[in-house]
Amino acid sequence: MTMKHTYLNISTIILAVLLFTSCSEDFLDKEPQSSIVIENFYKTGKDAILATTAAYAPLEWEFNKTYYSEWMLGDVVSDDAIKGGNGINDMSDLFQLENFTASASNEIILEYYRTQYQGIFRSNLAINNIPNIVPDDDMNLSLKKRLIAEAKTLRAFYYFRLVRAFGGVPKVTKMLKSSSEYMIPRAPRDTIYKLIYDDLLTAIPDLWLKDQYVPEDLGRITKGTAEALLMKAYLYDKKWDDAKAWGDSIITSSKYHLNTTYFDNFTLNGENSPESVFEVQYMEDATSDYGDGNGFTRGNFTVILQRTRTGNLGWGFNRPSVDLFNEYEAGDPRKDATIFSDALDSYLGNTYHSRKYALEGYVLAHATRAPLNYKLIRYSDVLLMYAEAACEANDLVSAKNALEQVRFRARQGNAAILPEFPYGTYTDDQDGLRKAIRHERRVELAMEGHRFFDLVRWGTAAQVMNAYISNESATVKSYMFPFVAGKHELFPIPEIERDLDPLLEQNPNY
Repeated sequence: MTMKHTYLNISTIILAVLLFTSCSEDFLDKEPQSSIVIENFYKTGKDAILATTAAYAPLEWEFNKTYYSEWMLGDVVSDDAIKGGNGINDMSDLFQLENFTASASNEIILEYYRTQYQGIFRSNLAINNIPNIVPDDDMNLSLKKRLIAEAKTLRAFYYFRLVRAFGGVPKVTKMLKSSSEYMIPRAPRDTIYKLIYDDLLTAIPDLWLKDQYVPEDLGRITKGTAEALLMKAYLYDKKWDDAKAWGDSIITSSKYHLNTTYFDNFTLNGENSPESVFEVQYMEDATSDYGDGNGFTRGNFTVILQRTRTGNLGWGFNRPSVDLFNEYEAGDPRKDATIFSDALDSYLGNTYHSRKYALEGYVLAHATRAPLNYKLIRYSDVLLMYAEAACEANDLVSAKNALEQVRFRARQGNAAILPEFPYGTYTDDQDGLRKAIRHERRVELAMEGHRFFDLVRWGTAAQVMNAYISNESATVKSYMFPFVAGKHELFPIPEIERDLDPLLEQNPNY
């Protein structure tokens, strides 16, 4: 059974055990109804494997009462993309996020927030119950340790998503058994980061290297996955030396390398490639359960959401901005690999479309069930994070070397383009290198959900976004509102969650 199929099977099997994990209800909503079943479940090695795999499933989820894909926050809210779709009223909640008018009642924010807690809940079940299971024919001691480590890494990942989007959030590390435990105040941001660090640091020694997995299990969390996530968390927390040290560990492991061709990362043949550090596993399915909510997802919704509307191929969301188009250096092959123009499908005068997840030429068995995996961390991301950490730690030689690896692959042997640093207007010093690395992150990782969060952690979001808005077309500009510093760096805590838990404080100015 491959990892691509495992998510589906376990989501179905585990439903009988986790009766109160429906994402139509918050983890604080109601009294548990399945404690007896859960107590009877965690007995065997097979139970441990099922429970851990179930914790992966929320990574797949993109639709419940609305769509809430990661790129909606990372791309559309940034200067890299505009909403798209069939007019401004198509997914109005996404339109509100894009133009900084979203309130605490925004459905996209609510679904995104709840899904991370669904992942945390499932991870907690595995972390808290697997230690009590005696190894057997299905699970030796090494596998037992690895399963717990996978669950800890997943919990850290879900919390990382929450803390970068909302700041401090409720810290939940166990199963909540009574209504008295449901009222939880927000933990400070630093407390959540400490939980992330603790989970990852204790998980890494027990995780396996990528090449220790059989092909059927590719897609599971590896030692490199946890190290890359730890590196990313340290980077967001401005702990440059720590980030650099974990980057060194990944790079010197020699378990990852860049694919020869950039676009291979976005093809079916390129799934779980040597460049893949962490990707969401999807599978194709000809049947439809559209509207049944979370937990039923098998295929990738992003493909249909981002394909051009021409010929009824897709719905035309997440359109690259003119500003992103102009960011690429002359001749950079990544521009054509990322952006194409379809004059027959225009949104507010913009005819650009994202190519990376369009799965061009592939006929879907069902429109909402694309098989293409979604990349969360690529090795080029690791190299650029390393370059950034090294630059900020004043190790400019290491930073330049990592930057050059990414640019070398991008230039595809054409020495006339993408010269080594320093180039263009970037000066050969720390500030010039910092700017070059930030440029490279934008063009290398464009339309992959990183940009907005990068701007926020760099402290440049207000400056960059307001300059971008002022330079957009008159049509687009007429629908945009200013980015307010001290407010829009974080998204609002969903109002319905605050109704359920009066101890939850709202983010500033919402």
